[in-house]
Amino acid sequence: MVSIKTDAELDAMREAGRVVARALAAARKAAGIGVPLKELDEAARCVLAESGARSPFLGYRPSFAPTPFPAVICTSVNDAVVHGIPTGYRLRDGDLVSVDCGAQLDGWTGDAAITFTVGTPRPADLELIKATQQALDAGIAAAVPGNRVGDISHAIDTVARAVRCGMPSDFGGHGIGRAMHEDPAVPGRGRPGRGFPLRHGLTLAIEPMLMAGGSDTYRTDPDGWTLRTTDGSRAAHIEHTVAITDDGPRILTLP
Repeated sequence: MVSIKTDAELDAMREAGRVVARALAAARKAAGIGVPLKELDEAARCVLAESGARSPFLGYRPSFAPTPFPAVICTSVNDAVVHGIPTGYRLRDGDLVSVDCGAQLDGWTGDAAITFTVGTPRPADLELIKATQQALDAGIAAAVPGNRVGDISHAIDTVARAVRCGMPSDFGGHGIGRAMHEDPAVPGRGRPGRGFPLRHGLTLAIEPMLMAGGSDTYRTDPDGWTLRTTDGSRAAHIEHTVAITDDGPRILTLP
């Protein structure tokens, strides 16, 4: 069921979004050469605890997962696209890292992701991050009343195709509110003028995941969670929770 929020509820979601932004900033600050991924998770946990928020990721178990998710953030490194588990892996010079985080505060949810490099960046990674941000910006720009979900998907797809990047075919954005995943789905590819109509009070997690190799295919690690590119190419994931409003898109997960 699609949930339309009141303006007061959008304000409450904004507070959850602020927590997400702080947790992502803490995880990024903790990242460095030689730092285990678990330390990024611990940094985010501290922010959630200090904010009185809980994690919608911790213990989450969708139908595809063999076990509940064991952390409050996803850490996807290099060829990992999304859903990477924070382990004892120590970050190396040149790693490309995507961090996804959610927070629930006073019954409302925020969800966002960032991608960054550790140490000396590869120029191609910086271009991939730039393209992913451009895809997100295009999707957000299309998130206005009168458009449809397909217009958001088409905007993202147009950027991805222009830079010859693939996107995972079965994963994308989603509605968000009381729960982390609500209707409608917001796929990375779509046709303009199709899909659920956008109206004031609809809240969406918009999250392009670009794969540099150009393929839309991926494989899943033995952990049952981590999605990787089939060709070993690098991937980037950037996300914001966005409210559709009559005044234009309102990004709820900005710092």
